[in-house]
Amino acid sequence: MGERIGFIGLGIMGRPMALNLLRAGYSLAVHARRVESMRPLIEAGASACGSPAELADRSDVIFTMVSDTPDVESVILGENGVLAGVHPGSVVVDMSTISAAVTRRLAERLGERGVEMLDAPVSGGEAGAIDGRLSIMVGGAESTFARVLPLFHVMGENIVHVGGHGAGQVCKSCNQILVGATIVAVAEAMRLAQASDVDPARVRAALLGGFAGSRVLDVHGQRMIDENFEPGFKARLHQKDMRIVAEAAQELGLSLPSANAVARYLDVLVGQGLGELDSSAIYLVLRDLSREPSAHSSLPSGIG
Repeated sequence: MGERIGFIGLGIMGRPMALNLLRAGYSLAVHARRVESMRPLIEAGASACGSPAELADRSDVIFTMVSDTPDVESVILGENGVLAGVHPGSVVVDMSTISAAVTRRLAERLGERGVEMLDAPVSGGEAGAIDGRLSIMVGGAESTFARVLPLFHVMGENIVHVGGHGAGQVCKSCNQILVGATIVAVAEAMRLAQASDVDPARVRAALLGGFAGSRVLDVHGQRMIDENFEPGFKARLHQKDMRIVAEAAQELGLSLPSANAVARYLDVLVGQGLGELDSSAIYLVLRDLSREPSAHSSLPSGIG
């Protein structure tokens, strides 16, 4: 296959995404801060790079999948970053969830070097990454999107070009509001059923067949019933995403009360040292509130 692919960031999401590209037959170079993160890819046939600059020099399309806005800035603009090694005509595709405003600035910097950029955050969690069934929300030039689309198809199913630079990140913020608010609603519904001595599993089964049915009720409702919060998407990362939402809302002068409530629940959950659990563990905050009414006083205004 013609395009040489580079992938930076091999965590819970990036590793299976990169493996899917490798298995599809693409030449793949990889870089991660920790050597052990690269090992499964190297064993599968990828080549390791010592820096983002080295990887960019050896790649036509460079994917980044790291944790937060400063991480993306460092990978692209930092010492031995992508910008130091990238060639004109290459494409940088950031699949992290970061600030839309910073995304636009990065696209401008790369554009000065003749390099295109797409912001392409994803939804679907680790399972979606492993199965190649992610939803991918893309911002950037339509012609660049068309060039990268065959690679997106390896990693995802629902792939939408949303608009110009930053539009993918805005779409991901909208996604995180909806997912977070629905998790809170499902947690409240499960708590109401339990407190009423009605089987929450049967309530979930009944609701899935009606207008209240959703992927969140299906997957996370079952997590709550089982109290199994092994992460598909870690609460601390959802907390970070909601901070991005809050920053965007402040810049735009918007009031987003549901998003604010989700953020407060996540702040409590992470503050309890549970940030490595799945974000559906918001249920635990509600459960503990029900058991210990005095705990209401320790919560931020608007919860309890």
